[in-house]
Order: sequence, then structure tokens, then C-alpha cells
Amino acid sequence: MSAARALTLADLALPRAGAISNLGLVVGASLVTAAAAQIAIPLPWSPVPITGQTFAVLLCGAVLGARRALLAQLLYLAEGAVGLPVFAGLSAGVATFAGPTGGYLAAFPLAAWATGALAERGLDRRFGTMLGAMLIGSALIFAFGLAGLSRFLPASDLLRAGLLPFIPGDLVKSVLAALAFPAVWRWSRRDDGAA
Repeated sequence: MSAARALTLADLALPRAGAISNLGLVVGASLVTAAAAQIAIPLPWSPVPITGQTFAVLLCGAVLGARRALLAQLLYLAEGAVGLPVFAGLSAGVATFAGPTGGYLAAFPLAAWATGALAERGLDRRFGTMLGAMLIGSALIFAFGLAGLSRFLPASDLLRAGLLPFIPGDLVKSVLAALAFPAVWRWSRRDDGAA
């Protein structure tokens, strides 16, 4: 038996969202991800920059829920694949998926879906469970990212270039989300009892 679907923050904000509203949420989330990708800090020892992209992906999941977040990230990847400059550093094109950051990008739809699925089970209502949801989403991105990056770097450099520099920022962002989401739910007084 599957668990009942809880409201997400998007459901709270747009309780009677129809097809047009949902389309707007999906397109909007893809554009937020594109904007966050432009917040990029290159690392001299790594082909992978620090960006705001992964945080946008995980927030997309937590705010929109699994299906809309999955569609938003698939749309984001499609935008980049057809040549829109939405990836980090205003890059674009199918070749990006074959490059060092391709694995990270490929993980975005799955990570957004997973974070959204957890939010739909009410895990965004408490600090500990929201933190766990964010960390699960991050772990998926890193797993795919490191697998892709392993084609470009020796195993001895993989963690130093593709994981370790990103952990502090991801922890801070995850804690901030874990503080913010339960606070919004408490403020809204619309908790549907799923937590």
C-alpha cells in the first residue's frame, strides 16, 4: 500500500493549480535552475565548478513534488541540449553531457524526483527529515557525477576534484532548507497531518 500524498509548498501556494499553472511551475523551475547555474566558482584543480545549480534542483523537488520536479529538470536538460546557454558558464549543447560535468547533469531529474517524492510524504515538515531528503538528493547527484567524472580523472583524484570541495556548501544549503521548510509549514498552519 502506498503512502498518501501530502501537500507540497507549490500545492499550498496554488491549491487549485490546473494544467497551465503546473506548466508555469515546471518552466519556472527550469529557468531558476538555469539562473542558479550561472552562480559558478571555478576550481583550479577540478573541471567541475561550484554552482548554485544543485541547490536549485533539490529545492525544485521539495517545492514542486516528484512529477513536476522531474519534468522541470528534464526540460532544463532539454533546453541545454538544444543550445540554450543554461548550463554553468552559459554553456550549452549535447556535448556537455559527454564532458566532465555530464554525470552531475544526468542526475538532476532523478535527484529532483527523489527529493520531491520525500516531500510528498511530508518529510519537508521537520528539520531532521528535510535534512535527510536534501542529503539523499545530493548523494544521488554526487554518485552520478563521480561516475561520469571517473572517465576524465584517475581514481586517486576523483574525490578531491568531484566531491570533497562541494560537501561544506551542500551541508550548509541542506541545513538552511531543513530550517526553512518546516518554518514555512508552521507559518502556513496548513499542515495536512502527513508529518
